[in-house]
Amino acid sequence: MSKINRRSFIKTSAGAGALLGAISINKSVLGRVIGANDRINIGVIGVGGRGRSLLRQVLGIGEKQGTVQVVAVCDVYEKRKREAREMARAEGYLDYRELLERKDIDAVIIATPDHWHAQQAIEAMNKGKDVYLEKPMTHTVEEARRVYETVEKTKRVLQVGSQTTSSDQWWKARQAIQDGMIGKLIMSQGSYHRNSIQGEWNWPIDAEAGPDGKGDNYIDWKMWLGPAPNRKFDPDRFFRFRKYWDYSGGIATDLFYHVMAPLNICWGEPQFPYRVTGNGGIYVFKDGREVPDTFTLTADFSAGHTLCLTSSMANDTHIPGLIRGHEGTIMMVPDGRFEGRVEHITVTPQRIARDKFKEKYGVEEMAIKCEPREGHMENFLRCIKTREKPVLDALTGYKAMVTIAMSVQSYREGRVLYFDEKKQKVVGDPPKNGYV
Repeated sequence: MSKINRRSFIKTSAGAGALLGAISINKSVLGRVIGANDRINIGVIGVGGRGRSLLRQVLGIGEKQGTVQVVAVCDVYEKRKREAREMARAEGYLDYRELLERKDIDAVIIATPDHWHAQQAIEAMNKGKDVYLEKPMTHTVEEARRVYETVEKTKRVLQVGSQTTSSDQWWKARQAIQDGMIGKLIMSQGSYHRNSIQGEWNWPIDAEAGPDGKGDNYIDWKMWLGPAPNRKFDPDRFFRFRKYWDYSGGIATDLFYHVMAPLNICWGEPQFPYRVTGNGGIYVFKDGREVPDTFTLTADFSAGHTLCLTSSMANDTHIPGLIRGHEGTIMMVPDGRFEGRVEHITVTPQRIARDKFKEKYGVEEMAIKCEPREGHMENFLRCIKTREKPVLDALTGYKAMVTIAMSVQSYREGRVLYFDEKKQKVVGDPPKNGYV
C-alpha cells in the first residue's frame, strides 16, 4: 500500500467536515440482502485491546453458530494488523478505506480511538454496510448528530457498543417506572470508580514501534491522526490516547457512557439534557495527561429530573446506582458497577406511598428478578438479518452522547452549558424552549 501524506488524506477524504455532513449516498451500493441461512461477512476496523476482544467474540459466535465470519481486519499498527489477520484467517489492511471498498463485507466493527468513530461509521454506512460502533458513540455532539442522521438516511443498522445495555436490569427498571411504581421520576445517580498504581490509561508502550519502525514495528501515524490536529509522533498519545483531548473525553467518554446509555433506557424515552455541568481535576496522576482523574457530571432534563454521576481514577469506592422517584426508589446496582448483570433490582416505596404500595403489590418492598437476554453482539448480528432496531440504537446513543460530550465541554470551558433541542445545538444561555 502506498503511504499517504496528511494533505492527500484530507483531499481524498473530501475533508472531515464533508464526510461528516451531506455525503450523497450511492444508491447502487445498498448492501446485499442477507437470507436467514446466509453467513454475515464482517470487517473489523481497529484491533487494539478492545477491537481484539470484539474480534474474538465474533470468531467465537462464528465457530458455534456458523452465522458469521470475519473476512477482513484493519489497523494502522502493522503488528496488530498481522496478529489479527492470522487470528481471523482474513485479509489485513492498514488503510480502512480499502476494507470499506470490499463489496462482500456486510457490516463493520469500529473499535478505533474516539476521534475516528464518526467519520468511519458514516463512510461505512454510505458504502451500504451496517455498523457496530464501539462506545463512546463519537467524540463530539455534532458528530453524534451526523451519525444519527446518516442512519436515518441510509437505513443501516447501527449498534453502539456499550454491552451493558443488553443486561436485563435496565429493562426491568424501565418497566417499573412505566408501571408507576416510583411515581414521578426526580433523580438518577451512578458512578464509575477505579484506582491503579500506575494511573488509569497508562497502558504498556511498544518502545520500538513508530512511523519509522520496520516490519511489525511500523505505525502509520498520519493515518492514525486522521481528522485530529497534526502532531509529531508521540508514543504516549498513540498507546495511551484516552489521556488526551484530541482523541478522547477521558472519564466521561470512556466510562460514563456505560452509565448514561443504560439510564436513557431506564427512563423509557431517551432524553436530551437541558443543562449540563462537568467538574473535577487532575488531583493525583500528574503525568502529563490532559483529562481529569476525578470527574463529576450533573445534568437537568426538561421532563423535570436531575442526574448526578461521579468518578475517580484514584479511588475505587462506588456509590449505588439508583433512580429516585417521589413515591419510591429503584436500586439497580448496589455496588455501583454499571457493567455486567445483576440478579435482581429492588423497588422500595417512600414512606408517603408505603401503604398504597403494599395494597397494590402485597409486599412492603419488591425484588424484581432479572432474566437472561441475548448478548449485545448477538443482538447486532440478528438485527442485520431482521432489520430491526438494535438494543442501543443511534437515537438513544446520540442522546446519551450529548449529555456526556457537554460535560466535557463544560469542564474545559469552565461554564454551565445548555442544549437547545429545537436547534440541536449546545448553547451558553438557557434556550427559550427549555426547562418545564
